[in-house]
Amino acid sequence: MSAPSIFDRVLDFANRADPYPLYRQLREQPVRREADGTFVVSTYREVQALLHDPRFSNDRRKLASEYAGKIPPDEASGGSFIRTDPPEHDRLRRIVTRQFGPPHRPTRIADLEPDLERIVTALIDGFADRHQVDIVADLAYPFPVAVICDLLGVPAEDEPRFREWVDPIVDSISQLTPDRVAKRDSATRDLGAYLNGLAEQRRRNPGPDMLSGLVTDDGPEGRLDDQQLISGLMLLLVAGHETTVNLIANGTLTLLRHPQWLERLRQDPESSIRVVEELLRYEPSVQFLPDRTCVADIEIAGMTVPKGAPLTLMLAAANRDPAHVRDPDVFDPDRDDNEHLGFGSATHYCFGAPLARLEAQIALTQIAQRLADLRLVEDPPPYRPSPVLRGPIHLPVTYDKVKPVEITG
Repeated sequence: MSAPSIFDRVLDFANRADPYPLYRQLREQPVRREADGTFVVSTYREVQALLHDPRFSNDRRKLASEYAGKIPPDEASGGSFIRTDPPEHDRLRRIVTRQFGPPHRPTRIADLEPDLERIVTALIDGFADRHQVDIVADLAYPFPVAVICDLLGVPAEDEPRFREWVDPIVDSISQLTPDRVAKRDSATRDLGAYLNGLAEQRRRNPGPDMLSGLVTDDGPEGRLDDQQLISGLMLLLVAGHETTVNLIANGTLTLLRHPQWLERLRQDPESSIRVVEELLRYEPSVQFLPDRTCVADIEIAGMTVPKGAPLTLMLAAANRDPAHVRDPDVFDPDRDDNEHLGFGSATHYCFGAPLARLEAQIALTQIAQRLADLRLVEDPPPYRPSPVLRGPIHLPVTYDKVKPVEITG
């Protein structure tokens, strides 16, 4: 039996708390071919080049037959625009964007800011009679779930059900054991049935939410068909909160490991913009993009990636490439030209990036300003199974007291 490769060790849960030494080893050879035929790309220039290459594909149907048969069908993302290529990707994305942001709803995200502040304020107010909370369970999870459910038009009383549906879907990404696939497929069926029922309700009684718009709007490019609608809703629900949960949890952990920046954020809320941008580079929620391919042979870093071969792009490794960024292992929100791949790049740049940025800025600012003498209970904290959407499963912290909201302006 051969020794595990560096990428095998990245997938190993034993290295979930700190995969960055392994990423450093990966970058010593920008493109590596794994034993199963997957090409792993880990340096910034090469990852960025592939994301902008029209021969690069997110569509699993374009994998060569010897690889496609090894990946079980994924109903959760298979029909959504994230798993399509242009021009179909662009058409589907434009239909969804009509309900979310520019050019048709240019202020929709900015208009949410008072509501986002109100939700975070209420959650942290609820910490007042305690001296220890779990940042994940008590803030980082309920906050973005409440926001995305409200945006989509999911009733608030149904929010607690999403964790039992979403966790098996996220935990199966890139680690397709038979048990995980069975749990993922069961959760996908249950979530799909729920969303189908909700979509039917909105067709009969539309409201101001995104789901009502998606099932009633007759825009110039038509509507999503039933499969595209349900896959798209699953994507928005899962990606719409899961990455933000990890961004807030990873952000709190990073600030507690770098207390000078926690204090800076406490004194200067405007620094939250730079703090979150550096977090997206230093500790991105999405560590890598698995199961991509190419529709023609691609020469990259002296290797040929053949048409139909599986590709994995290591976003988090690329973000710390010393050929791209100065002192890459230093958390420095003051760095200039902080160009990163925290939300991907090019055609598939994260649809919800403006919302995720705003949510993280608000949550981390209130954490810094309101929880006095904040301390970690354990470091490292326990992590979730997924190596792709990486973040703590719990982040217990203690504090002396909860301060009132600071009124500015």
